[in-house]
Amino acid sequence: MDYVSSNPNCTASEIVASLANDRRMKNHGLTPRKVGFFIPRYCKEILWNQDTSTGKRVYALS
Repeated sequence: MDYVSSNPNCTASEIVASLANDRRMKNHGLTPRKVGFFIPRYCKEILWNQDTSTGKRVYALS
């Protein structure tokens, strides 16, 4: 939530990089795919749109 609020329009891989490097969660097995499944299920206030040029989901707070 903190990363998405300070960096709107971020991708799941950017969120994973922030968690792994900034919060030192390297050994937790986080992948962009796991984050992509977690956000719609547990973080209802984060909305996503599809980036037309890359085809990736881009996350932002509602």
